[in-house]
Amino acid sequence: MLYLLDLIGCAVFAVSGALAAGHAGLDLLGVMTIATITAIGGGTVRDLLMNRHPVFWMCDPRYLYLTCITGLLTVLYVRYFPSPAAALLVPDALGLALFAICGAQLAEQAGHPRIIVVLMGMLTGTAGGVVRDVLSNQVPLILRKDIYASAAIAGIVLYLLLRALRVSTLWAGAAGFVAIAALRLLAVAYGWQLPVFRLA
Repeated sequence: MLYLLDLIGCAVFAVSGALAAGHAGLDLLGVMTIATITAIGGGTVRDLLMNRHPVFWMCDPRYLYLTCITGLLTVLYVRYFPSPAAALLVPDALGLALFAICGAQLAEQAGHPRIIVVLMGMLTGTAGGVVRDVLSNQVPLILRKDIYASAAIAGIVLYLLLRALRVSTLWAGAAGFVAIAALRLLAVAYGWQLPVFRLA
């Protein structure tokens, strides 16, 4: 089940990467590169920090095939059915939620302390998007006042609370996923933002 969710997360984040590359006006190679890096970036950072070698996509190249195919299909779809700029937000929110929960579950299975579980989940969900934004010449979402990484943290904390109450991994993960995706999308819809620290 975790493997399937990881594949779905890769596909969803590949869509967001391809859309970001399209808005940046990159060529097809650039689109495929951004789509792939967005999809595997978070998991790669997670695996390196958790000392899981080789990293997941080197053990299973299906991840690379999936991201490339998804990126190409996204290009073809948008070519005939143009999408608004806001269309990037939905796959990005879903990818954030899927990867954050998957990363947290992997860290939990490895026996890491809860604070590390939260950190690994947050990094898995956000690192790919950071690289995507940097390569697309955008300020990464995680560095803006948008509710992004904080949404991932909130959902992972909910997941851990439910697990502490002996809720199954499946249902706790589903609740965490819904919380992250909903919080992120609601924050975008209603303009919710974190307080900004400013020096006079």
